[in-house]
Amino acid sequence: MSPAAAFGQSTDLEATCRSVAKGLFMMEKLAVGTVQSFPELKPPGMRMTYSTRQATAPADLTETFECEFDKTDKPHHLVRFCVSSTCYLPNEADGDRKRRFDEARILLERSEK
Repeated sequence: MSPAAAFGQSTDLEATCRSVAKGLFMMEKLAVGTVQSFPELKPPGMRMTYSTRQATAPADLTETFECEFDKTDKPHHLVRFCVSSTCYLPNEADGDRKRRFDEARILLERSEK
């Protein structure tokens, strides 16, 4: 059974988070491994293992990407995302991380129109 088909998973949240990751990394394709989504949490979110290198062996998909959204229904509004241990938020004190968050939010809004 694929992770996206597991009970309780949210394919909408997963697709939206993948879109955030692709926009951030400026890539059309992203190698994705294990996916876990949590639509029942407040805020709802998901996390996945990934690699920016195509044809990466599943055992080598060790980097993590996480997203949190304001709700489970579309349009999803990005609340926070994390790349490994670095998180990006709308009220981030670090200027570069705030800009990355704003860029990801804008790209997501554009893709949902």
